[in-house]
Amino acid sequence: MRAAIYARVSTSNGSQTCENQLLELRRYCEARGWTVYAEYTDEMSGAKDRRPGLDRLLLEARRARFQVVVCWALDRIGRDLKHLLAVLEDLQSINIPFVSLKEGLDLGSASGRLQLAILAALSQFERERLKERTIAGLQRAGAGKAPRASIGAGAGSEAGIGQGDLSSPGR
Repeated sequence: MRAAIYARVSTSNGSQTCENQLLELRRYCEARGWTVYAEYTDEMSGAKDRRPGLDRLLLEARRARFQVVVCWALDRIGRDLKHLLAVLEDLQSINIPFVSLKEGLDLGSASGRLQLAILAALSQFERERLKERTIAGLQRAGAGKAPRASIGAGAGSEAGIGQGDLSSPGR
């Protein structure tokens, strides 16, 4: 099986290199008996949707140059969940499995696809919770109220229950 390897580091100032990722990815492919078709690398932020190495990988995937994509970690493909899922859906639509070493994901299997769906749902949930907390804080600040101190850790403090909330019966 021919494999495409993708590696990315965030900066190109010489303090980071893709080589450590590439070494692990090459060993993984060798252990699986896969031939490395090509190595695609980028030295730029994962927040950018357009990256020369990733764009070239996707173009050659559409041309069926390889049968699997192997990456060191999901965040190497993208920091933004929407972009990450779009890339993975592109690969899935052309029947090219994706393997992420760090997360132990192999999207060529049913269990790997289940794991990805769970990770995506948890990520979406956390992003929405952060948005809700930010909006609540801005609303309190806009109303001239100082945020209330929570009374401990756990679900109650996450929901914003403060000392005043507990003294009112029927809440």
